[in-house]
Amino acid sequence: MNALTDHKKIPALFLGHGSPMNVIEDNKFSMSWEILGKSLPRPRAILAISAHWETQGTFVTAMEHPRTIHDFGNFPQALFDIQYPAKGNLELAGKIRSLITKADVKPDFKWGLDHGTWGLLARMYPKAEIPVLQLSLDRNLSIEEHYAIAKELRPLRNEGVLILGSGNIVHNLEHLSLNPNEKPPEWAIAFDETIKQYLLKSDHTGILQFESMGEIARLSVPTPEHYLPLVYIIALQDENEQITFPVDGIVSKGVSMRGVMIS
Repeated sequence: MNALTDHKKIPALFLGHGSPMNVIEDNKFSMSWEILGKSLPRPRAILAISAHWETQGTFVTAMEHPRTIHDFGNFPQALFDIQYPAKGNLELAGKIRSLITKADVKPDFKWGLDHGTWGLLARMYPKAEIPVLQLSLDRNLSIEEHYAIAKELRPLRNEGVLILGSGNIVHNLEHLSLNPNEKPPEWAIAFDETIKQYLLKSDHTGILQFESMGEIARLSVPTPEHYLPLVYIIALQDENEQITFPVDGIVSKGVSMRGVMIS
């Protein structure tokens, strides 16, 4: 049996990763990730699209042993001590390069797994026994071009590959508050709820044209990198597939932790 064929169709998943502290704290977000890891069909491999890998051009990791990248600062040493020793998958990297025709996808031999990826997977699959690859976000592309690239990845879901988007629907660190009792601002609530309704209606156009929402969009998505992984996941939705939300919530005044599953 080919390692990338003959497998039950895998749901597509977007998760709000939020603070790196979620990796080592037990809260409703990290616990929901653990539940997903136990309840999802077992993937043969994972392809992650993380907000934390922006590039000039499109790249896919193509190494046998991707390194664990600690791309953050001013956090406890316990986070820097974490290693996520998942293997890569060179066959899958080649397949991804051949599937995507909307961009010239090049192999990457330097990046590895950033905290947007391993921060989720360390709770979902703590044994790191599933091969993991990352696909980069080309900062030169429009949101529609990202969506077109993502649609070409659809066949992987039928081949046992979990495609995981890691970002945040609302991500404004300028409005960050460390007071856990402070209520989220109305603009964050409104934007998160509007995107939720678009998702429930499978209104991909509304999600792609989020800037038409004006001020609430400008505040919620001041830069696109944390929003784009959601675009990659909605592009994988087939007709009649349902949307569910494994977890939600707005933390620190400016970060939506909403998860989105397509199945």
